[in-house]
Amino acid sequence: MSASMYINDNEFEAQVLKAQGPVVVDFWAEWCGPCKAMSPLVDELASEIGSAVKVVKVNIDESPNAPTKYGVRGIPTFMIFKDGQVVDTKVGSMSKTALTEWVKSRA
Repeated sequence: MSASMYINDNEFEAQVLKAQGPVVVDFWAEWCGPCKAMSPLVDELASEIGSAVKVVKVNIDESPNAPTKYGVRGIPTFMIFKDGQVVDTKVGSMSKTALTEWVKSRA
């Protein structure tokens, strides 16, 4: 059982781009209502499938480099990375079921 992990720009390459296996990245901000609503769902997802998929959160205000590099325009933005590459992106809130199904289908 694994929880989601907060990372910053300095850790992005090691934790996401060089990770073994798929990584779900949650780009969020403290002032974003939908982000706060999604946060517990992301944590639940990490707890449920954390052995198969790493789940990390990046605060776009504290770590602007990664979101800028990957073209994050709205938040929350979720990206699935495999072997250092983005394989899929979703923007906005979704149900836990939709989030889980999306991750399982793409990761």
